[in-house]
Amino acid sequence: MFVVRSIRLQCSVNRCKIQCVLLIKLLNCPMLIDCYGSSAGTRKLWTMADIGSERYTFSFTIRDSPTYFINVNSWGREEYIRSLSESFRVGDCVTIENPLVQSKDGEKEEKFNPITPSCYKLLISENHSVVKTSSCYEMDTKLLSLLHLPVKDPQDYYSLGDITANGQSLDGRILNVLAAVMSVGEPKYFITSDKRKGQRCEVKLYDETEMSFPIICWDNESIQLAQSWIPRETVIFASDVRVNFDKFRNCMTATVISKTIITTNPETAEANVLFSFIRESAQTGALHDKMEEQSKESINLETIVDVYTVKQLKEKALQSDGKPEPVFGIIYGYISMLDIDDNVSKVIRNRCSVCRFVVNEMSNTCTFCGDISSDSKSTFVSFDILVDLTDHTGTLYSCYLSDCVAEETLGCTVQEFLTLAEDKKTALKWQLLLERSKIYFKITLSPNWRSGLKANILSCKLANPIEASQSLLGKKLQHVAW
Repeated sequence: MFVVRSIRLQCSVNRCKIQCVLLIKLLNCPMLIDCYGSSAGTRKLWTMADIGSERYTFSFTIRDSPTYFINVNSWGREEYIRSLSESFRVGDCVTIENPLVQSKDGEKEEKFNPITPSCYKLLISENHSVVKTSSCYEMDTKLLSLLHLPVKDPQDYYSLGDITANGQSLDGRILNVLAAVMSVGEPKYFITSDKRKGQRCEVKLYDETEMSFPIICWDNESIQLAQSWIPRETVIFASDVRVNFDKFRNCMTATVISKTIITTNPETAEANVLFSFIRESAQTGALHDKMEEQSKESINLETIVDVYTVKQLKEKALQSDGKPEPVFGIIYGYISMLDIDDNVSKVIRNRCSVCRFVVNEMSNTCTFCGDISSDSKSTFVSFDILVDLTDHTGTLYSCYLSDCVAEETLGCTVQEFLTLAEDKKTALKWQLLLERSKIYFKITLSPNWRSGLKANILSCKLANPIEASQSLLGKKLQHVAW
């Protein structure tokens, strides 16, 4: 029985059988299969023995002890390989009967496969070998513990801050990473120019040195594994990921490749330190303060240059075909509704310090992170204002003006606002109402929203008159051209 550590693709014609005490013992004992990394599916080959016939390959990595793990290759008919590849997942226990033991070409094979301590590899034959998956009742608990033991030295890794600091000097390097999971994106599907189907999933990682670092998964196995991770509760040790400098995003990123082996929630001293950091950050709310700062910094207003009118935004929403991708842009308009001097409860809300969700006003409890002890949770007050934006083409209703952006727009903090007399709040309102402003926004399609568009204001400041008039003149000329 084995643990599948990763899935790859290989084919060999050298069929010299090598007897080895360690490997024979390994084959006669239960081992755990831990499919790490590169389960890209199956690959098609054409064989010289039978010109025109198609053969498919499939690879994975197995482990039965803290020290030893080995790569396994299989090739055969499409039906057999596809059935084999779908018969187990990362972390399953299997028993492999009658595999062929073969010397490996270390330099050639380890270029694309995980580096193993063994000088050999296993070949599975459709006619002679059998792979049996064990039920949960047949699993050896000692084998399951191997799933939380990294295959590399647990001290041999780069912090996310080191990768970011070294920047382009690490471009293209393959290294190990220990980090916590901040968020897991939904898989996105696409079709390549040669009509092949593909998918990708982006996971955001963080540690004590960096609050948002992207790692990209391209294959089915790593994407399925990533979907099982719980944000802000899961730690991973990813061995042999490739890091690159992303010129488009102007930052470093990591990519899961065919050599990558990912250990979820590793049981190491280094991982325990990171777990402690996660818990302390959640209890104090410090993590979410840093998340807010990181989020604010990640949206560089200088990169937002597209100018829209309200009419154009509504037309764009109708042409989106239900796609949820956000639209970033600029509106030269004015706030036509700002109700801040009527009822404080309409503009200020209590939020949970742990997850920043609005808490229940009646019970003052957070329903989102209810599994965290109430002793470690607190709340804080934050602006949560709905405003209307208007220009010469129409009005966009119920736009969010909240948190730090609201404080910058109003020119005061929540605490300062609470001390203002009613006439001061009214005066503050009229300083902003009907004044031409340059408004940066993020808009997403939301059928349940009043206008069908959910708008978040990223910045709202009085517009430069010349800049605003030039923009409006350009829009009028466009309308004439249409």
